[in-house]
Amino acid sequence: MKSTKKEIKEVIIVEGKDDISQVKRAVNAEIIATGGFSLPAKTLEQIKGAAKRKGIIILTDPDYPGEWIRREVTKAVTEAKHAFIPKEDAIRKGNVGIENASPKNILLALERARCELQTPRTEFNKGDLMREGLLGVDGATDRRDRLGKILGIGYGNAKQFLNRLNHYGVTRGEWEDALKQLYQDKKQHPNKK
Repeated sequence: MKSTKKEIKEVIIVEGKDDISQVKRAVNAEIIATGGFSLPAKTLEQIKGAAKRKGIIILTDPDYPGEWIRREVTKAVTEAKHAFIPKEDAIRKGNVGIENASPKNILLALERARCELQTPRTEFNKGDLMREGLLGVDGATDRRDRLGKILGIGYGNAKQFLNRLNHYGVTRGEWEDALKQLYQDKKQHPNKK
């Protein structure tokens, strides 16, 4: 019987064996585990080979170690795609990790994977964040978190969020559509009553 799970052509990079098991529940794909913080040279070479052969999608835990691993892999493979699962969708009993995410959320994150632009742009600036209640006002952190989830770029403090908007190629059209979704009710917007 043929599987109904979505096929992912790129190799998915995760942190550990439990992550592999959970991702395999969501999709059919080749998966490499980094081994967590250790990220051995042999594993990094395997990741580089996978990137040349098929391309890679980095799907690490939404925590500090996961971000560190993402940065290290990105240094070695600049053309990697990035997939993000929000922390609240990857937590169980206080434990944060891809192994706790549902297959649905894993698939959604992989479908929204984005490449980091080699030449960063300055499409968005702090003024955009301030105008939309994403910086310097009560609730800005929560709104950035929700908007990052809608855009598929993950959570970040204001500086990281702005960096991701510009480095992952978010367009003005995507920004406007995501803001409409975020502020379905105008009363929710702190600057528009």
